[in-house]
Amino acid sequence: MPGSILGTSVRRVEDRELITGASTYVGNLALPGLLHLAFVRSPLAHGRIAGIETAQAAAAPGVVAVFTAADLDLPAHHGLLVVNPELPRPPLATDRVRFVGEAVAVVVGETKAAAVDAVELVEVDYDPLPAAVDPEAALEAGAPAQFEGRDNLAAGLRAAPADAEAALADAEVVVRARMVNQRLAVMPMEGNAIAVLPGGYEGRDDDLTIWASTQMPHGFRAQAATLFGLATERVRVITPHVGGGFGGKAGMLAEHTTAVGVARAIGRPVSWVETRSENLVSMPHGRGQVAYYELGLSREGRITGLRARVVGDSGAYAGFGGGLTLGPTYLMSQGVYAIPKIAFDGAVALTNTTPMGAFRGAGRPEATAHLERMMDLAADELGLDPVEIRRRNFLDPASFPVTTLPGARYDIGDYDLPLREALRLADYEKLREEQRTRREAGDPVALGIGICVYVEITAGGGGSEFGSVTVHADGSATISAGTSAHGQGHATAFAMLASDRLGIPFEKIRFVQSDTALVPRGSGTGGSRSLQMGGNAVLVAADDVLEQARRRAAELMEAAVDDVELTEAGEFGVAGVPSVPLTWEQVASHGEELFAGLDFHQDGATYPFGAHVSVVEVDTETGRVTPRRHVAVDDCGRVLNPLLVEGQQHGGLAQGVAQAL
Repeated sequence: MPGSILGTSVRRVEDRELITGASTYVGNLALPGLLHLAFVRSPLAHGRIAGIETAQAAAAPGVVAVFTAADLDLPAHHGLLVVNPELPRPPLATDRVRFVGEAVAVVVGETKAAAVDAVELVEVDYDPLPAAVDPEAALEAGAPAQFEGRDNLAAGLRAAPADAEAALADAEVVVRARMVNQRLAVMPMEGNAIAVLPGGYEGRDDDLTIWASTQMPHGFRAQAATLFGLATERVRVITPHVGGGFGGKAGMLAEHTTAVGVARAIGRPVSWVETRSENLVSMPHGRGQVAYYELGLSREGRITGLRARVVGDSGAYAGFGGGLTLGPTYLMSQGVYAIPKIAFDGAVALTNTTPMGAFRGAGRPEATAHLERMMDLAADELGLDPVEIRRRNFLDPASFPVTTLPGARYDIGDYDLPLREALRLADYEKLREEQRTRREAGDPVALGIGICVYVEITAGGGGSEFGSVTVHADGSATISAGTSAHGQGHATAFAMLASDRLGIPFEKIRFVQSDTALVPRGSGTGGSRSLQMGGNAVLVAADDVLEQARRRAAELMEAAVDDVELTEAGEFGVAGVPSVPLTWEQVASHGEELFAGLDFHQDGATYPFGAHVSVVEVDTETGRVTPRRHVAVDDCGRVLNPLLVEGQQHGGLAQGVAQAL
């Protein structure tokens, strides 16, 4: 509509609370009678637990209780996804420990200091065992087994022998590489945090109230209810402000389960807020792949086939991040190119390290990094410019939609378009000239030019998401969604959508999320799905409310519904008839509040794309790398708020550069 708020850089409405300290995090909660948890953690990567002595810690000042696995008898379980159903993790270690930092016992104190101090008084007798910490070595015959009676292969995927043999059969040139996409600590500003009240809150009759720093409150509720044998509707999960997630706060972790078990055992509220040291060994890590790629080409630089073998590190207890090798990494192995044959093998290895999970992109960035590295190697081998070899192999824009060999159905793609723009912005030819000049002069500070063209998955698998809109008698509105923001700007973006559709001023719209008592259902935030799914749910709900309002306005103005329109001033009038318009307040106050709550459904994923050019200086005498410039051209579809888009780009670049360096 003319004068639309969409596409403008609206400042985030969330920021005032965050900047002034008025916001609430799990660690800020001050529940009456709140107890604090501190975990006794293993110093060994692998070992048998011969005994645990807790008496001295239990007698320490301010200590309420000390629990081991035998005391609580909690169910072993998996995280967000299951890689191997036979390998669940006990919330507290039972017979042996399988990674440094694994929780062995928990101390409950009247204060956090009392609990932390008493941790030092718990004596654990370990019998050290050999450890397998490298994923490739863990798969070798004779490697130290994490579980008795089985090897360290948690899961796998193997191409048919005929496909493996045929993948490179037509190649005139083959380039090969072993690439390591190293393990990363997710490191959000706020680590994991949970508070548990064994009962209802704010007068509600619930069996359990949980405050959790999570990306998926409704999923957390479902898992907690299942593990403790409770009806889902008797469990309430509240997620206040969350200090970042990046995939590391998806699913219920061992410490979460322990906190719930302790609160139920003692009958008092408890809290655990992860320290930074704990975060580095406790929060699931990301990435962690070793890839062997062979890319076949003609001498003209046309790809004839790809052979890939990838080992995914799952850490201890078959952390689901290892399984991303068999899912997103395989699915996106074709990238943006016309590759006629692909043979892909994947192996998920158990190692005596922190369990693996998701990190920003969760298996897809690894696929892009592998394939784009191979394109650079191929360009060097064939004496082609890295840009030219990519252009010779892009999927034809006219062929979309395209179903790739691994099974991804790309909806649309013109991969040379963002590449052209990125090269223009970077002044690519001038950069190459500078690079040649430095080389010819023997300059020890070399100029590096990196190029990448990618395709991504958003809202993988499609699905549904809840959204609602309520217009109150005073003309203000409340919107809600089943997504759960942890820094992305949902409150701003979703309010912009409702404001644009309804003509209600932006500042009169309130956003509700992340409380299962207020939002009936939702799939949370992850996989770049929130605006596409939750935003559309709010938009469709707004359309529903608008139609209700038009019908009511038609009755009040004694006009036909089809003749009632919403003016640019956000008021209801009759098309072509001079009359006194009705405000939202007048319409909404005449009867019950206007409300629509519904689920938006989408059959499958979408596949945005883009191109990046990175320019660095490398001191060949010291190895120092200095980023000089980075140009990113990303296909975002319709940009709702450029400020939010830039924030996402900057954050992604910072984390990507950090991994590279």
